[in-house]
Amino acid sequence: MVLQPRLDMRQTQGLVMTPQLQQAIKLLQLSNLELGAWIEQELERNPLLERAEPSVAVLPEADVPVEYRRDAGQDVLVDPIDGAREAPLDVEVDNTFDEGSPREGPAWDPDEALGRWDRVGHGGRGDFSDNEMDQDRQASAAKSLRDHILEQVELDIPDPVDRLVAVALLDALDDNGWLLVPTLDIADGLGTSQEHVEAVLRVVQRFDPPGLFARSLKECLALQLADRDRLDPAMQALVDNLDLLARRDFATLMRICGVDEADLQDMIMEIRALDPKPAQHFDVAVAHPVVPDVLMRPLPDGGWVVELNPDTLPKVLVNSRYYARVSKAALSKEEKAFVTENFQSASWLVKSLDQRANTILKVSTEIVRRQHRFFEEGVSGLRPLILRDIAEAVDMHESTVSRVTSNKYLSTPRGVYELKYFFTQAISTTDGRDSVSAEAVRLRIKSLIDGEEPGKIMSDDALVAILQAEGIDIARRTVAKYRESMKIPSSVQRRREKFMGGSPPVAV
Repeated sequence: MVLQPRLDMRQTQGLVMTPQLQQAIKLLQLSNLELGAWIEQELERNPLLERAEPSVAVLPEADVPVEYRRDAGQDVLVDPIDGAREAPLDVEVDNTFDEGSPREGPAWDPDEALGRWDRVGHGGRGDFSDNEMDQDRQASAAKSLRDHILEQVELDIPDPVDRLVAVALLDALDDNGWLLVPTLDIADGLGTSQEHVEAVLRVVQRFDPPGLFARSLKECLALQLADRDRLDPAMQALVDNLDLLARRDFATLMRICGVDEADLQDMIMEIRALDPKPAQHFDVAVAHPVVPDVLMRPLPDGGWVVELNPDTLPKVLVNSRYYARVSKAALSKEEKAFVTENFQSASWLVKSLDQRANTILKVSTEIVRRQHRFFEEGVSGLRPLILRDIAEAVDMHESTVSRVTSNKYLSTPRGVYELKYFFTQAISTTDGRDSVSAEAVRLRIKSLIDGEEPGKIMSDDALVAILQAEGIDIARRTVAKYRESMKIPSSVQRRREKFMGGSPPVAV
């Protein structure tokens, strides 16, 4: 066989990731904060890109509310312009409007809605009342940990050199009030001896609040117990064996500490009353609620209205007038290429933002349609849902749906939830009914364990028997996995805790 070079023509199909396509994919997975920061960079880099005027905003075509109703048992998506359609919905409307123009349906005030609805994952009210504003003002005016310690340094440490060491120790504290920098490193930085630093450390460890400047959890608890004059030999032995306490090995602890069951129970209660993070009450940072990307509100006759949050939508325009002026004034080939490239980049960015908003709305609306029982009944109403279900309904790829639902939040009457939250695995039933979601099963397991009587601790096998009696086909290892994911101890550990609490254990 003779080897020789030759030319062949072949026809193949392939996907080329152009820079524009890569940009569109990147924008799709960014959160609203990341997107805002990225837009700021583009506004600085591209002279043909500018912010939209507040009076007339060019917004994506998806910025029109989409109504979801259940009429006669059927899911119906309603476009305020085109009327009722069957799901899934392709929103096609004019992409420019005057912000002052009226919209169909009841008046929608995002600020009012966000203030009324709950915050992320919590059941409390999320309204910005006067009390919460007062708390925010108090938090911002609270004394910092540094100021609190410096006042004590001035009072208790008269020597200027020792004060310098104390300030260095203060600068080495972490957010919890622990000293994680070795004293030898601090001594080398100050040009003094380690013994000098250790001596000052023993002084500042007596400062208020107790537990500051500790180098470990053991030392933090010991400092607080010493401040209460409760660091006797038995308590010291308990602090020295925190690993046994974490494993709930109470029998070994009673032998090591030389105490009986009642004394050990009192000692454990004292340990639990201590604060392992003594600095957490200082330098209070005001928590800001998550800004949702999508808003929804109930309709008077049932169903929901879903729309994008206008506060998170970037409002940018391509300055066509400026482009026409500078393109005529451009003389060299490089200048013309620069102007043309920036114009194409700005145009593609506006188009990508429009497509991103439309995609988020389509996916969010389909999620609301699939999980409408959750908004009516709570976690128990969650239906099994996977990415493929949404992808097939909105005619997208699963990877696209995954990017859309990452770091995107939906504001609901039950709180603000990440879109990923509504995807849950299916657990089959034994009586032929529809499958139940894994999240609903977790909630049921937690409710069963929370309702345990002190003398009747249920094992995982007992939980399986109850769930199967309720029609949920679940294995013991699945129950154990869900229990561990919720940080719930095993039945043996729970029995020990109940027993230490004074209730005799009864096997189930």
